[in-house]
Amino acid sequence: MSWRQLTAINLAKILTIVLLLVLAATLGVQDMRQVIYLSLHISYCLWWLLEQWLFPERTRQLFSERVGVVGFGFALLFIGVLYSLPGLLAFLNPVPISQVAVALALGLFSFGSLINASADAQKTTAKAMGAGLVSDGIWRRVRHVNYLGDLLRYLSFAVVAGSGWAYLVPAFVLLIYLQRIGQKETQMAAKYPEFSAWQQRSARLLPGLW
Repeated sequence: MSWRQLTAINLAKILTIVLLLVLAATLGVQDMRQVIYLSLHISYCLWWLLEQWLFPERTRQLFSERVGVVGFGFALLFIGVLYSLPGLLAFLNPVPISQVAVALALGLFSFGSLINASADAQKTTAKAMGAGLVSDGIWRRVRHVNYLGDLLRYLSFAVVAGSGWAYLVPAFVLLIYLQRIGQKETQMAAKYPEFSAWQQRSARLLPGLW
């Protein structure tokens, strides 16, 4: 028995929402820290699910590989449970969240969401119209700009949690993305002759740095 990776990830996002609501019900919402965390992380998960309904083409482009029982369970535990760690830390943090942390977290989340949604919308539309390598628009200067947007959102969750342990999640996500970047760079170089020119004028993940 096997499932698409996308199915496992979708269920993991739903599991994250359930876990966060359970935390709110059992530990209680005592401060704006918890309110902001719930708003950001749940809206992130809901947007992930809603985006597939708004852009059906994404369901054919994303995570089409098959996974067995082990892979399915790993996705639920890693994406559904581990990614909820900052939420647990946010609910266990008794210190009121500062205005600086609120401003930083909202900025990271908003900008990251804008980057990620714009990148996905452009690539989905371009691919649906038969485009090959998408290297203009928001993709012009950063070859994996969608990953950058996602990382900014995970950083915002850690900022709201207010614990150093919360940064383990964006660190794990970064490691996964670094592996994917290596694989995608190899695949694109072999598939698209124009990739080399794009590579010369753009960064992998961080503009002007790497």
